[in-house]
Amino acid sequence: MKEIKAFVKPNRIQRIIEALTDNGFKSMTLSQAEGTGAFKAKGAKPSLDFHVTNSPVVKLELVCQNEEAQSAIDIILKNGKTLDPGDGIIYLSEIEDAFQIKTEESLKQFKI
Repeated sequence: MKEIKAFVKPNRIQRIIEALTDNGFKSMTLSQAEGTGAFKAKGAKPSLDFHVTNSPVVKLELVCQNEEAQSAIDIILKNGKTLDPGDGIIYLSEIEDAFQIKTEESLKQFKI
C-alpha cells in the first residue's frame, strides 16, 4: 500500500477532492496547515503560532493500493496546478499494513 500526502492551495482542494472521489478514492483526511516553503504566497503574513511567514495550505492524506497510487497522484497534479508558482508538493510513502479498529482486520488485501 502507498500513502500520499499532498500539500495544496486551499482554493484547489474542492476540485481535487471531487476528482479523486469521482475516480473511486473515497477515504481521505484533510487538515489546514501553514506552509513555509521557498515560495511565499501573495498575502502571506506572520504566523500567529510560529515566528515565520506562512502561506495557507491544505494537507490531503490518503492510503491506496500500490497500483492505484499513480492514478491518485495524476489526479492531484492535474487538479491542483495553477498558472502561479507555489502550487504545493506531493509525498509518496510505503505503508506496510493498515488495520480497521472495529473488526481488527488487515486492510492490506482490500481496496481502501
